[in-house]
Formats: sequence, C-alpha cells, structure tokens
Amino acid sequence: MHTPETPPRPAPPTTPGPVPPARRDPAVYEGLPGGIGVSLLRVYDWPAADGLSGGTPHLHLTCTEGYAVVGGRGAVQTLTPAGFRQTPLTPGALVWFTPGTIHRLVNEGGLTLHVLMQNSGLPEAGDAVLTLPPHLLTDPETYRAATALPPRGAHGSDEDGRDDPDGPDGPDGLDGPDGEDGADAAVARAARRRRDLAVEGFTALRAATEAGDPEPLAAFHRAAATLVAPLTSAWRERWRTGAAAAAAATGAQLDALTKGDASHLAAAGVRAEQPVERGRFGMCGRLDVYGTGSA
Repeated sequence: MHTPETPPRPAPPTTPGPVPPARRDPAVYEGLPGGIGVSLLRVYDWPAADGLSGGTPHLHLTCTEGYAVVGGRGAVQTLTPAGFRQTPLTPGALVWFTPGTIHRLVNEGGLTLHVLMQNSGLPEAGDAVLTLPPHLLTDPETYRAATALPPRGAHGSDEDGRDDPDGPDGPDGLDGPDGEDGADAAVARAARRRRDLAVEGFTALRAATEAGDPEPLAAFHRAAATLVAPLTSAWRERWRTGAAAAAAATGAQLDALTKGDASHLAAAGVRAEQPVERGRFGMCGRLDVYGTGSA
C-alpha cells in the first residue's frame, strides 16, 4: 500500500540579520592626496594694537600646515623655541611649518592663499590653540568662552548673547570690523576680539623668547596640550580614516604591483566639488571650505 509522503512543514519566518558592510579595498583611497584638507583663505585686514593687520596667532599640535599664496602680499610671523621669524608671502610662495609652530598671518594688501592641512583638515576642526593670555588657558570652559564665535546670523549681540555696546554698527561707523554688514557683523566683532587677545599673548611670548626666557612658551605648550587632551580620540579616528588610510593604500598598491597585480587600477575615478561654505570666519580670515578633507 502506497502511503503518500508527508509534505514538509514550511520553515518558520526568520528575521534577517545585519548585512555586513562591504569590505573596503585597502588599496583604494578616495580622499585628497595624502589625506590632506584644503581651504581658500582671504586674510583679515583688521589692524591690531601693534599696527599690523591680519589673523589670529595660534599653533597646531598634530598637524603640519602649508600656505600656497595666490594673491596679494604679506608675511607669516612664526615663533618656536628657536626664536621668532618672519617669512614674506607673495603670489607663488609655498611655505609650511610643523606642529608646535606659533604662526600669525600679516596682511599687507589683499593676501589670499590656499591652506593645505594635514589630517583631513584637522587644523580647522579642532587642532588649534590660540595664544591667549595665560589666565584664559586654565581650563576648556574658560578657553571656550574666550574663543567661541556666535552663529552667523546673530546680529547686534556679542558671543555670549548679550547686547553689544557698539550695537549693529561698530565704533568706526561700519557694520563690522571689516565693513561686514547684517548677519556677519556680530561674528566679525567677536572674531576680532579673540584675535586681539591672541595678539596680546603672542607679543608676550615673543618678548620672553627673545629675552632668553623659554618658560612662558613652554608653559603655553603645556596648557595647549591639556586643553586638547579630551579631543584626541576623535582626532585619532580622523587620522585613521584619512592620512593613515592613504598611506596604507599606497603600501597595498606597492605590494600588489610587486606581484604583477594591477587590479586596483580598475577603481580609478575623478572627483570634483565646489566649496560647501563660503566666507566662514576662521582664525586668520574668511574661509571657503570644501566637504572633502575639511572641517
């Protein structure tokens, strides 16, 4: 007697598990060469107490930075334990400096340059400490209060939201330090105030260094390291996915080519973009910033 087979029971429904991310080819890096960042900078033309116009003195702790000058003229003043130096900046000049170099841009007329930054633009994303007077470097909160800028669009108020005694028009009758009007006026005044504080601190550091006293500069270095210590985990990730990944890709390409493997060339591509923001108030001037390799 033939007994029909029992039909199989339908399998119970299953919940699909997470789809594993596609494995990145270690021989392919799609960022800017070497994991750098780039911005276009028009240096402030606001005069400081010493009569020089320009930007805010500061240093970077993990990044080399470079300037490729495209217009105008000026100089970059630098301070290291080896002393003070002033380097002229004219169109075509390429100047760079390593971490720990305090630098101040001086604008002698229309100074415009491309800023080349290590570690995917980290200098514009946190790796910078301004040369404020020592009492403003004691802790992150005090430092932040002295350096934070109001959002663009805040008009007629200072960086902590109080009414600006100069009102929407600065004491010189202009809307802002550089003639900025409307939404940018309050930001410009705050940027100029912090610049002036940093010039004050820079002047003192330079005087001590030139007098043969290394301690004020060493103390500033220690204070800067303390201020950025809480940020280094995020910086490490930026380095890992930027400069470190770019270097690793070159290593993987060399390994492959040694074996006659050119498969990474099939991933070739071209990329282009326009600035994601124009005229951002930076430490040294107004910035056009890009989405790739920048803040």
